Amino acid sequence: MRFQIYRYQPEQSDQPYLQDYTLDIPPGTVMLLDALMLLKAQDESLSFRRSCREGVCGSDAMNINGRNGLACITRLKDLAEPITLRPLPGMPVIRDLIVDLTSFYTQYRAVRPWLIDEGPEPEIERRQSPGDRDQLDGLYECVLCACCTTSCPSFWWNPDQFLGPAALLQSYRFLQDSRDQDSGQRLDDLEDPYRLYRCHTIMNCTDVCPKGLDPARAIAGIKGLLAKRRL
Repeated sequence: MRFQIYRYQPEQSDQPYLQDYTLDIPPGTVMLLDALMLLKAQDESLSFRRSCREGVCGSDAMNINGRNGLACITRLKDLAEPITLRPLPGMPVIRDLIVDLTSFYTQYRAVRPWLIDEGPEPEIERRQSPGDRDQLDGLYECVLCACCTTSCPSFWWNPDQFLGPAALLQSYRFLQDSRDQDSGQRLDDLEDPYRLYRCHTIMNCTDVCPKGLDPARAIAGIKGLLAKRRL
C-alpha cells in the first residue's frame, strides 16, 4: 500500500512536507493504526499519538484522506490510495501527526465538565430515574479525540472565544443531567456572542465523529434552553 504522511521535524527544518511510504501489508493488518505501527518500525522518526487501540482514548486522531478520524478504528480496506495522513487541522503542529491540543482542553475545562451539587453528600449515591439517565445517551460517550472541534471552521477562526463542538457537547451533557444543580450558571456562562453562537450548523462536527455522536444537535439543544429561558 502507498502512503503520503505529513512530516514536520522542527529540529531539522521549519518547513513541513509530505513523505511517501510503501508497505507490504501482512494478512493480519486490518486497521490504519496497525499500518502506522509497521511504518514506524521502518522509520523510527515517524511520530504520532496512540494508546488504547480500541477507539476509547481518542489519542490517535488525525486527518485521514481529508477527513478527521481515529486511526485505530479506520479500516485500511475502506481507504483509497495513496492514503494521505495529516495532523488535525487548525491546531499548532508539534511534530509530524502530533498537534498541540492546549486550546481544545482549555475550552473543555471552561464548561466545568463535572457534576455540581452543593447539597449534602448522599449516603450511597445520587439517585437518578431510568428516564433521566436515558437523557445522557449520546452525550457521555465522547472520548475527547478533538475530531469534531478541529473540523469546525468557527473554532479555527475563534479558538480563544468559541468553545467548539466537543466542549459544548459536554456542557449539554451536564445541562441534561437531573443530578446537576448549576444549570442556571452554566447557561449564564454560554450567553455570549462567541462561546456558543459562533456555531453556524454546517454539521462538520457530526459528520466526522468517530463515536457516532451528534454535537450539532447538542448545540441546538443549548440554544433551545436559552431561548426557553428568555420566554
